[in-house]
Amino acid sequence: MNTFPVLLAALCVYAIGYRYYSAFIAAKALALDDRRETPAHTYEDGHNYVPSPKWVLFGHHFAAIAGAGPLVGPTLAAQFGFAPGFLWILIGAVLAGCVQDFIVLVASLRHKGRSLADVARTEVSEFTGLVAMFAVLLILLVTLAGLGVVVVNALSNSPWGVFTIGMTIPIAIFMGLYMFKSTPGQIKVGVPSTVGVVLLLASVWGGHWFAATPWASSLTFTPHQITYLMAIYGFVASVLPVWLLLEPRDYLSTYVKLGTIALLVIGVFIVHPDIKFPALTQYVHGGGPIIKGTLFPFLFVTIACGAISGFHSLVSSGTTPKMLNRECDARFIGYGAMVAESLVAVLSLIAACSLFPGDYFGINVPADAFAKLGLHTVNLDLFSSEVGEKLAGRTGGAVSLAVGMAQIFRGIPGMTRLMGYWYHYAIMFEALFILTTIDTGTRVARYVLQELLGKVHKPFANHAWQPGNMITTFFVVLAWGYLIYTGNISTLWPLFGTGNQLLATIALAVGTAFLINMGKAKYAWITVAPMMFVGTTTLTAGVLSIKNIFWPLTKKPGFVFQGYLDSTLMAIFVTGVVLVLLNVARRCWLTLHGEPIPKEAFGPPVAGEGLPSSGCC
Repeated sequence: MNTFPVLLAALCVYAIGYRYYSAFIAAKALALDDRRETPAHTYEDGHNYVPSPKWVLFGHHFAAIAGAGPLVGPTLAAQFGFAPGFLWILIGAVLAGCVQDFIVLVASLRHKGRSLADVARTEVSEFTGLVAMFAVLLILLVTLAGLGVVVVNALSNSPWGVFTIGMTIPIAIFMGLYMFKSTPGQIKVGVPSTVGVVLLLASVWGGHWFAATPWASSLTFTPHQITYLMAIYGFVASVLPVWLLLEPRDYLSTYVKLGTIALLVIGVFIVHPDIKFPALTQYVHGGGPIIKGTLFPFLFVTIACGAISGFHSLVSSGTTPKMLNRECDARFIGYGAMVAESLVAVLSLIAACSLFPGDYFGINVPADAFAKLGLHTVNLDLFSSEVGEKLAGRTGGAVSLAVGMAQIFRGIPGMTRLMGYWYHYAIMFEALFILTTIDTGTRVARYVLQELLGKVHKPFANHAWQPGNMITTFFVVLAWGYLIYTGNISTLWPLFGTGNQLLATIALAVGTAFLINMGKAKYAWITVAPMMFVGTTTLTAGVLSIKNIFWPLTKKPGFVFQGYLDSTLMAIFVTGVVLVLLNVARRCWLTLHGEPIPKEAFGPPVAGEGLPSSGCC
């Protein structure tokens, strides 16, 4: 199968979904109106609440939501074949993922830019808000571990990769100092942006040079050593001022993310790589060497963020609603940014499935397990030679995706001999995707933990109290670092994917209560339908993960504690979601039968009530 019509079809589906379905939701279900003042104007403080141009805010929102999920999830899900993943990425994004991000963003807008847990507390009950807060914290920790293990597998024993990624840290610090401190009272963008991008590209070339020197061994680390280094980075990035490392790094990564996506689309249209995977593989019934489960329900939790992501609800109810200039911009940012992320997932699936199955499994499966599959590699030895690293047995999805991307890029005229550079550029691209989520996620998890501890000891709730910042950050990093150190992609990714999708179920449930409390019950199917599907698949995956993946570990020497820990975490996730669903159902039932809605539910009325709509959507 040629990829040209496949990608063209995907682009058409996204265009139709955005043009018509998002407009329907905006106008009918949410009644967006620019006469309703946004929190960015109501509470403008020049720090958190800042009205921002929609294109600038789109870039921020996309950089915040786009992590490893749309890269690694579809790559691992290729085990089941090309067709199931492709269809779910398109359908899931247009009807579920984009809808969740959009509606949670508007719900937060109507609640002073507050978090998902605060919206749940206001729209449903205090108990629901508390359960949502605990769920957010635990799922965040598991998410950070699931994303981190991908970086560990990609950078271990790769001095070129470590050099390139390591250089992004001083580059980001240089940009932060230049942008915010070089001229008092002014923020400079042009020069540091240009210099940052040039230095970033130079670091890819510099990594090739460094890997060929006698000093390369100094940056050759084992997976456990990479875990330690990443934990140190996560701690430092979380406690440093946001302008010094976190913000310029995210800003720099946006150029790389959007530029690489555009280049990959062009590459597919020029090269027309063939899909070498079958539509369905023999692993749809289970027994796969990567994902230990059947097509249903594990395809959905494996693809995760490419179709729908609960993590996005934290961003849509985090920084973004505090910076939205006009209410109608919510459609472009909330729905549109998820369309862009889903396109990344489609491109990742195409890149992975453009490899021969033998090469794909040769990379993603340990050598002893690969020997039992009856498959043979085709180009893997050639790829290893061109890249300058051993690629076999590099599990986790990141390496196979980088090889697939590099194979497409080198097909562009004039790029034939640059396979090694394109591979390490792709590794840098993936690591930037992931690390921007890890450092941001660590900071967000720290805030949540501080809020919880602040109920016991008030100083923790003060983000200016440095001892509290250091203590909470330490425990957050310790938690996700331990999960990475003791886990692997086969155990962490199901835990991450299932937890992430369960958080999406919570977000869609809260969105349903929001619509019904607002008097839009006839449009509640917009959130109820995806909530029921995602909830069914994910709760099933949670139970099966405990039964077939995590609990058996308790009977393996050396894995007993991990088995109990993973089983307990999954059981907490499932229980929390069931409690939230029951409370949301009760709240919706009461509202539909005449019970007064909760105080401050669905936000303030539109200024100028009774006048014709502004017609912005």
